[in-house]
Amino acid sequence: MEIRKPFQGIKNVIRFNWHFYLFAFGFVLLLFVAYYCLFGIYANLSLWLALLICLSTIISLVMTLYVYDLSGLYKLNWLKIRETDHKVLSISAGFDEVSTLINAIYNIDDYRAVDFYDPDLHTEISIERARRAYPPYPGTIKISTDQLPFEDESMNLILLILAAHEIRKADELHSFFLELKRVLKNDGRIILVEHFRDLPNFLSYNLGAFHFQARSTWLKAIENSSLKLEKEYKLNPLMTKMTIVHGNAH
Repeated sequence: MEIRKPFQGIKNVIRFNWHFYLFAFGFVLLLFVAYYCLFGIYANLSLWLALLICLSTIISLVMTLYVYDLSGLYKLNWLKIRETDHKVLSISAGFDEVSTLINAIYNIDDYRAVDFYDPDLHTEISIERARRAYPPYPGTIKISTDQLPFEDESMNLILLILAAHEIRKADELHSFFLELKRVLKNDGRIILVEHFRDLPNFLSYNLGAFHFQARSTWLKAIENSSLKLEKEYKLNPLMTKMTIVHGNAH
């Protein structure tokens, strides 16, 4: 059974962020008009700026195609859910692309999908479009980032896959990580997958990289909640997986 369609990643990015591409197209068109209306250095500047925007847009689309459709990200070979991971909590931010895939691959005794999206706090128009296009995973419950509706030390594995960067405020991120620590079993794991606000993402997405958090932000959130970064490695040049455990874990 085909769950994820070919080129679904890049199609979704364009579909949910079409306003950015429309703005870029309109601005480039205006610059080309300026090129034919102006003279000398101003005409040349208009042309080079138009070409630069075109090149930047093409690079971002090519890298999006690679990361989300060609790198094997959604094959989930990197996830490695263990037999002892009886209770798994997957946290999304308005758009859950992984729960259906995970449950098609793994046999999990108790899988919980939750969504912390709050339109008053998380104002990305792309999320609203994604929510209209795709129904939530069956059984998904609405939560707030400062109060997870689960008992202390109740989860073997917590998944934060391309979701936590939507938490923009430092105090909200801090309280969220404290809640993650509270519900995580002493020998449990948190798997965080994110783009970083770093050079490879700047080269690929230009100013769009500001939508992501810096690596130092995640490290601070981990440290301030008395958790520990156990492992870190690149899933691809633009995306990183962090495995986080309790600070006293061995």
